[in-house]
Amino acid sequence: MNWVIATFYKFVPLSEPALLRVELLERCLGWGLRGTILLASEGLNATVAGDRQGIDQLLAWLHAHPEIGPFTQQESTAEQAPFERMKVKLKREIVTLGRPEVNPAQQEVGTYIQPQDWNRVIADPEVVLIDARNDFEVELGTFKGAENPQTHSFRELPDYVATRLDPAQHKKVAMFCTGGIRCEKATAYLRSQGFEQVYHLQGGILNYLKTVPEADSLWQGDCFVFDDRVAVDHHLNPTDHELCLGCGHPVSPAEQASPEYEAGISCPHCYGELTPEKRSRLAARQRHR
Repeated sequence: MNWVIATFYKFVPLSEPALLRVELLERCLGWGLRGTILLASEGLNATVAGDRQGIDQLLAWLHAHPEIGPFTQQESTAEQAPFERMKVKLKREIVTLGRPEVNPAQQEVGTYIQPQDWNRVIADPEVVLIDARNDFEVELGTFKGAENPQTHSFRELPDYVATRLDPAQHKKVAMFCTGGIRCEKATAYLRSQGFEQVYHLQGGILNYLKTVPEADSLWQGDCFVFDDRVAVDHHLNPTDHELCLGCGHPVSPAEQASPEYEAGISCPHCYGELTPEKRSRLAARQRHR
């Protein structure tokens, strides 16, 4: 089976996400889907895999839902199932900034830039280009010339903005992330802080890699994804990275050859901080996989 992987989100008020969760999980299981859907009162955020028919049934149902309606998804394919099971979870936020006053459905976000226009926008010397993802994601790949905020979680981004950016000095700011959802909140937050010219890569890195030929691309490296593929290359094909279950860090083939790497337990990024108790728990879990 060739798995179709659909990634999508929408900021839209949901009146009863708990009830939606029950129905959505039942339907996804019936359609043979696997993946994760996050629901909150502010909307939904999902990466789901299945056959073409199952994905189309899910998308058609969501598009026809009276509270959700149409949205754009990003798609790729994989030969192996990228998820083990189907999960639909309730959350306070579908992407956690920790600033409940920031709501892209009710506030102005950055100007959307289509992938084919992105190179021109970020070539402007007045534009500050910011990678809105976390540090370990940036390590795998990023756009040429992008600043790394060196955050460990999305919650830290407002602190970076407060200490490193100034609306009086940084007149133009362009932001990007994996699929676009973090930039919805990040650019809405910047607009609320007085930044006037803020740009946002439409559909994120995944849309750029799908749209822009590699010969014309300003992307460098691989892109971390939130499923069992771990990372994809410019053609959206899975790379040889593995995910360390001890710390959640992607592990390159070279790092997998390290004596500090033990599948399911540790890697060079966490080996020195792994307590005997956690090692024992991870080893027990690995034996039962």
